[in-house]
Parts: sequence; structure tokens; C-alpha cells
Amino acid sequence: MDTLPMMIKSTQQSISKWDRRFLDLAKHIAEWSKDPSTKCGAVITKGNKIISIGFNGLASGIEDYAERLANRDVKYKMVIHAEENAIIFAKQDLKDCTIYLWPFPPYSTCAAKIIQTGITRVVAPIASSDLVERWGDSLKISANMYDEVGVEFVEVE
Repeated sequence: MDTLPMMIKSTQQSISKWDRRFLDLAKHIAEWSKDPSTKCGAVITKGNKIISIGFNGLASGIEDYAERLANRDVKYKMVIHAEENAIIFAKQDLKDCTIYLWPFPPYSTCAAKIIQTGITRVVAPIASSDLVERWGDSLKISANMYDEVGVEFVEVE
């Protein structure tokens, strides 16, 4: 995977007051997650209208037992990512929408789902060095997929 070029096109100049507001909202929504280690939030918008929100967690009706959430092997097999929840709950066409993510850019599996929905813009904080160390290959794949299909990927400091 080291041969994959990092093709992230950071567009700091395109950050508007609405981008900041929606990213702040994604950060707030992330706090609703019961995950003890990583709280993630997502907001999908069309223009300045909120279409959907989501946070990482277990499916509706599945108990959030502390033992489940503390066991990474079990948790990773059961959790629905914030991006996925926002997409599922939207229940409408997401073509030409923007998704705001907190606290980091999506891994490749969620990036593929974002692309498949027709979302054309992704806004997320710049990945921390720790995240890049652990998930760098997946983040590179995500960036390459966005570039290939023309999804604007905006990283925010």
C-alpha cells in the first residue's frame, strides 16, 4: 500500500461560516455516542439545509452494554459508523450534498458508501498523526477514490 500516492486536495479557502457551523454540529453530535473510546459525528447538508445527522453506535434495539463497547473485537463487528447512520437516516437522494465528519476523515469503506450515495463534498478535520499511523492506507485509498470520481475533499485545521 505504500505505493499509493496521497492525493488529498485540501481547500482551506473554501471553508465558510456554514462549514464551521456544520463541522461544530458534527462535533456536538459525536458526543451522543456511547462508545467509550471514539465518538464520531456526521451531518449531511444540501446548501445550508440539514438533511440528516448520525453518530457511531449499535443498531436500534441492540443494548449498549459496557462489555460490548469495551471489547474492540465485538464493538467493531457491531457498530454502525456515524457516516453510515447519517446516510441511512436521510431516507432521500443525497446527490450533490455535503457530509461533515468529526473527529477525522472517513476510512475507505465509508468513503465508498459516501461516493455511492452521490455526496459530492466531504469536510473533515485533518487526520492526526496517530490516526495516519494506524489507518493511513485506508485514508489514502479514500482520498484516491474521491479524486477519481471528483468528490471535493476538504480538510480543516
